[in-house]
Amino acid sequence: MPPAATTSLGYSPPDGGWGWAVVFGSFISIGFSYAFPKSLTIYFKEIQEYFSVSYSEIAWVSSVMLASMYAGGPVSSVLVNRYGSRPVVMVGGVMVGTAMLLASFGTSIMHLYLCVGLIGGFGLAFNLQPALTIIGTYFQVKRPLANGLAMTGSPVILSTLAPLNQFLFDSFGWRGSFLILGSICLNCCVAGSLMRPVTKSQSCAERFIDFSLFKHRGFLIYLVGNVVLFFGFFAPVVFLAPYAKHQGIDEYSAALLLTIFALVDMFIRPVTGFLGNTKLVRPKIQYFFSFAVSYNGICHLLCPLLPGYAGLVGYAVILGLGFGMVSALLFEVLMDLVGAHRFSSAVGLVTIIECGPVLLGPPISGALVDAYGDYKYMYYACGVFMLAPGIFLFVMHYFNYKKLEEELVNHEDKFKNSEIFYIL
Repeated sequence: MPPAATTSLGYSPPDGGWGWAVVFGSFISIGFSYAFPKSLTIYFKEIQEYFSVSYSEIAWVSSVMLASMYAGGPVSSVLVNRYGSRPVVMVGGVMVGTAMLLASFGTSIMHLYLCVGLIGGFGLAFNLQPALTIIGTYFQVKRPLANGLAMTGSPVILSTLAPLNQFLFDSFGWRGSFLILGSICLNCCVAGSLMRPVTKSQSCAERFIDFSLFKHRGFLIYLVGNVVLFFGFFAPVVFLAPYAKHQGIDEYSAALLLTIFALVDMFIRPVTGFLGNTKLVRPKIQYFFSFAVSYNGICHLLCPLLPGYAGLVGYAVILGLGFGMVSALLFEVLMDLVGAHRFSSAVGLVTIIECGPVLLGPPISGALVDAYGDYKYMYYACGVFMLAPGIFLFVMHYFNYKKLEEELVNHEDKFKNSEIFYIL
């Protein structure tokens, strides 16, 4: 059963050609959007000492940036619907670059909240949504593969920025590094320049947010499942190294677990896109996503039962597989449900609603560690937060697929009856 985008775009997506240049641009934009807030943590200790603030105060820099990126989703969607992806991404690149430039002259932690957090976060929102949206206008048959390749930008750019930031920090301190990072972020403008519209009239169908999506059965299923799963999605990665240190493992070996996780994540995302593009998986791709979510939950539940460092290495591998699968499919399955023509509005609504669990998930998990003095309860909780929505998504999509098939049959019967009436 083909997605709605096939008949709603008003043209046949090229499924190649310049579309691969668009995928490369999206690879950069998506990579910076997800990796940049994480990569800044290397500077937190020096900034904390410079401004004489607590760790929680400095941690809010990344939190505000992520919150702004998610909260800016609807604004970005409206702009994409009105002007297209290319100018919005380019403006976003300028905003992030300007934010880092201004932050390099920061005189207080509030200055960083405003520049890095608010302005930079909205700039990343203007990079993320347009990059996700434009892929659906260039690809239909190969769309899962294209999305999988574009989403690989996150682990690739994070693995690049991490050592680069360490070098910049050692050479120029946090102020000089922020100035250089601002210029590096301008590469998002180059990425945006690749995102030329596939037709002259592209994204003009919806000028504003399409709130009728809240009456869309598939969208509501996706939204409910995702709100729950995001409470347990990021925390296991955030606490992986601290959990290893808690077990008496040295810092180098603990950091190596994150490297293993990142390499597996980097590998599995394009593989997931390829699998999602096969004839066996594509017609029922929602089941593939449900499996990926449930698989994550099972991995987290097993984590406390795996003994020693070898067990943690094994967990890092299976966690990388699960995290990468969910990440590669996260927006593809949304596009499959609502169609490419409504995707911009859908992703804007989803991101602002997901802002809450994305921000609250790690603190809630950390509170469990503080309360019980043990990480295993945190991993059990995250396992439930992932397994429950995975089962929910599988069951609900089973009924949704059946309902769609019934509606398709009814539509075909009505069409046949109208043809008979016309002949008579």
